Amino acid sequence: MTQYVLVTGGSNGIGKAIVERLSQDGFLPVNLDINPPTALSPNETHIPIDLLDTGSLQARLNELQSRYGITRLVNNAGMVQPASLEETDIDALRKVARLNLEVPLLLAQSLLPAMKSAGFGRIVNISSRAALGKELRSAYSASKAGLIGLTRTWALELARHGITVNAIGPGPIATELFMNANPPDSERTRQILASVPVQRLGQPEDVAHGVASFMDDRAGFITGQVLYICGGMTVGLCGA
Repeated sequence: MTQYVLVTGGSNGIGKAIVERLSQDGFLPVNLDINPPTALSPNETHIPIDLLDTGSLQARLNELQSRYGITRLVNNAGMVQPASLEETDIDALRKVARLNLEVPLLLAQSLLPAMKSAGFGRIVNISSRAALGKELRSAYSASKAGLIGLTRTWALELARHGITVNAIGPGPIATELFMNANPPDSERTRQILASVPVQRLGQPEDVAHGVASFMDDRAGFITGQVLYICGGMTVGLCGA
């Protein structure tokens, strides 16, 4: 069975950690990212592409599938566009939805024939703790909640084909992007840390570990689930 894994946005942050971990686990990651990684992980193939260029993306996916027959997918690439409700621009909302919802749908559709043919598949969608609600995140939280909806729907549709579909909702993760926006000595960062029961920020490797668990051949009885990797901060938000 093919060991190739398609990962979007795998050149930096959480995506880079996912590529590195899957490579360590013996998979062959194919990284679709407009930017190159600072260094390729062992077994990694980087394909520079604008994921919002639907025509080019579809052509490249067709080429990849004819060559590799990929049966594993990690939809990691995402966009935020922070804004209050009053300041949320409809065009920004649409752009966020294109990357956070339309691209994962297109990739899943493209890989589905190979998965069904193999009677096996793994899809992991990177959602966010913000799907439960977060200030200044109308477009982002809506799209990430939508991704969870897609995850659960696909899980029901595809289970009979041996294909599992799960989502991960990271909490605050110490990526370069996060740390630039939240300096360690800022009051905002201290407030975030105070809200995390384990009293630390997550690391990209924490998320990568969750992805690797879902990606395992032995995880065939786990589907339609959302794993919040958040240091416990969502416990009080999930209801009694």
